[in-house]
Amino acid sequence: MKSSQVYWHPQLVTRADRERLNKHRSGVIWFTGLPASGKSTIAHFLEKELFERGIRAYVLDGDNIRHGLCGDLGFSREERRENLRRIAEVCRLMVDAGILVLAAFVSPYREDRQYVRERVGDGAFFEVYVKCSPETCEKRDPKGLYRKAREGKIQGFTGVNAPYEEPENPDLVLDTEEDDLETCVQKVLQMLSEKGFILLL
Repeated sequence: MKSSQVYWHPQLVTRADRERLNKHRSGVIWFTGLPASGKSTIAHFLEKELFERGIRAYVLDGDNIRHGLCGDLGFSREERRENLRRIAEVCRLMVDAGILVLAAFVSPYREDRQYVRERVGDGAFFEVYVKCSPETCEKRDPKGLYRKAREGKIQGFTGVNAPYEEPENPDLVLDTEEDDLETCVQKVLQMLSEKGFILLL
């Protein structure tokens, strides 16, 4: 429940002001896909590429967020929902601050991803499906989580004993079994350019 003593304080510097200063638009690129599909790797390499182009971007990584902001949450359906609710609010603040947010989260449920889109604002949210088969993800898995899930040591693990709902109409699909890392990064840059968020020279 919201407190009756809390009010939104209007700002003197607007998002549009910050975008003019940055010379690029702000928004959220939401990477979703199975664990070990390549979401975080693409997001971090994209961040580096954007940084070198003078574009203010920041990666919100699923594991990193759970070290602090969402460190009290597990992986039940309700806790996953709360995890993304908190992340959605962080994304809104960062977009208002004029930043391109590169959010890398499994986010297995369509309704949760739609919730984030609505909170951020449809015109500033891009769903990127990092597509990869469960078999390939398991072979890549650097943490051995798929194996532990199959052994019954981890419950509620997406792709083994918890569902993943593929995006129905993503803004971009990156097939990491077909495309290498550089190709994936370039495809995201091209999308952002075509949408008018950045200028590619």
